[in-house]
Amino acid sequence: MSDNPLAPAAPGTSTSPGQQSLAVETQAEKTPSGSVRTPVPRKYVVFLLIAMFGAYVALVAPIGLSLSLRIQELAPANVEVLGYVIGIAAIVTTVTGPLVGIWSDRTRSRFGRRRPFSIGSALVGFAGLVVIAQADSIPVLLIGWVITSVGWSTSMNTLIQSQADRLPESQYGRVAGLTGFIQMVAPVAGVGLASAFIGNNYLVFLVPGAVGLLALLSWVVFVSEPDTRDAVFEDRLSMGKVFGSLVFNPRRYPDFAWNWFARLLFMTGVTFSSTFTSLFFASRLSVGGQVADIGGLIVVLSLISIAVTGVGALLGGFLSDKLKRRRTFVLGSGLVYSVGAVILALGGSDLMVLIIGSSLTGLALGVFSAVDQAIVLNVLPERDTNAGRFLGINGYSTSIAQALAPLLAAPLILVGVSGGEKNYGLLFLVAAGLTIISGIIVQAKVKSVR
Repeated sequence: MSDNPLAPAAPGTSTSPGQQSLAVETQAEKTPSGSVRTPVPRKYVVFLLIAMFGAYVALVAPIGLSLSLRIQELAPANVEVLGYVIGIAAIVTTVTGPLVGIWSDRTRSRFGRRRPFSIGSALVGFAGLVVIAQADSIPVLLIGWVITSVGWSTSMNTLIQSQADRLPESQYGRVAGLTGFIQMVAPVAGVGLASAFIGNNYLVFLVPGAVGLLALLSWVVFVSEPDTRDAVFEDRLSMGKVFGSLVFNPRRYPDFAWNWFARLLFMTGVTFSSTFTSLFFASRLSVGGQVADIGGLIVVLSLISIAVTGVGALLGGFLSDKLKRRRTFVLGSGLVYSVGAVILALGGSDLMVLIIGSSLTGLALGVFSAVDQAIVLNVLPERDTNAGRFLGINGYSTSIAQALAPLLAAPLILVGVSGGEKNYGLLFLVAAGLTIISGIIVQAKVKSVR
């Protein structure tokens, strides 16, 4: 008997009514192009989660803590430069994402299309962390962060591309819920891990990076992918086609386009509030406003919010599969995130109020990350042949948000204040408005998903 709860029962075995229902839900499915997909085994999901965890630890730990420490060390009077560093790197990944996706789609390799890029880009990301650790100026730190962002974001993209290649629709929500939970846990774990090495510029970056490398290596070693050395492609790529593939016709794929736009707004709102999270908490809870003074408290606050975030991701993904409804969950997540962001903006230095606001935004982000990822797979055009390309284009929504929001946030935190004060609360109010609008767009415009 299979130990995989997602696999259908073997022929001739007796099942309970509940098991029969699950078997029906997870039987082989046809994609719109006519190819047949069966549920992926438990082993695939386990190593997918391990790899996703490692990549996020390596990438998000610097955003959550380590970069702030280095910025305060290299430019103590101009901490707003953090927004420019993160924003410029995000612009670069906006371009590299779909280009690498197209390359991956057409890769001929005995190891398959995705795995060579998974481990190769992880090595690039680790090299970028080395550059940041030894940077002696902001320009060098920027170069290191660009390398790091391209490397680890490419690794994460290959994991999403693999899901588009292999998952049947009946597993979209539950797998997205699990990966969404990992995406919430990993940053907290990464920040906690990095905080243990505050004071050592190398270990604070390289230990989370080593976790990422080992996780991606386990994915490459233990999850097989079909040999693509004999793959045949109907057309040959030219420079014109490559650059033409960076865009798409929204009239041809309206649901994909509207969801893309809604995701852009939601992630812009999240990035407005998250880019300066460590500095925001330091300004509210530390007398001197120094991140290093409250490193432990930031970890504790993150651990509190991660519980509700995990519940949001898991329940959002599983319930959206069970109820076969996704748009309502996205609308709800936008509303809840907005409430939490307003509480943070207006909550002053009351620790309990900040905990409530942070928990609500975490819950909402968990639901959104899981359910919207399932929607992306539902509306993804040409998933059997050009999944990498369209997932790369979908990644614009996050990359553009991560590029524009920090660049806009840097001057916004100076609005209405004087001296050395920063207006972090304004960022959360902007985030509240954007996330509500995002949920409304999905509810009203994405027609092919319930």
